Amino acid sequence: MKITLLLPLCLFPLFASVVSCREKGPAEKAGENVDEAIENVKDAVDPKGPIEKAGEKVDEALEK
Repeated sequence: MKITLLLPLCLFPLFASVVSCREKGPAEKAGENVDEAIENVKDAVDPKGPIEKAGEKVDEALEK
């Protein structure tokens, strides 16, 4: 009896995250733009090395 009550409660966060992550909302897009602007300012002050740049390119390729 306890298992049938606890199982849905344990699985709910998984289902909620799948359903809620389909599209990016306007606030999330704006937040990403702010993050990118901050990163560009940091790069202007402290430029990245070639290995760090290559790592970012790999990260970007895996996200898409």
